[in-house]
Amino acid sequence: MIALVATLKIQEGKNAEFEAVFRELSQQVRANEPGNVLYQLTRTSDPNTYKVLEIYKDEAATAAHRDAEHFKAAGPKLGAVLAGRPEIERLTTVD
Repeated sequence: MIALVATLKIQEGKNAEFEAVFRELSQQVRANEPGNVLYQLTRTSDPNTYKVLEIYKDEAATAAHRDAEHFKAAGPKLGAVLAGRPEIERLTTVD
């Protein structure tokens, strides 16, 4: 399995808007991506920094996520509230 941790920094005062967009995206991921095992938004101690915990069954599932229409559609909405590019850390699960 492949795990990703995405760190997202949000513009000041845009938390509610970001969380609403992400909630909608999460629902779409869970409903339409059978290769996704986990897609969970978390909040850090910094109120403007979030981390997304993602686990996919394989490389094909990560590609399906990147190419999904719902993911592409969320891009401009997320871009409007982000304070910069997301940092993506790629991990491999240990069984």
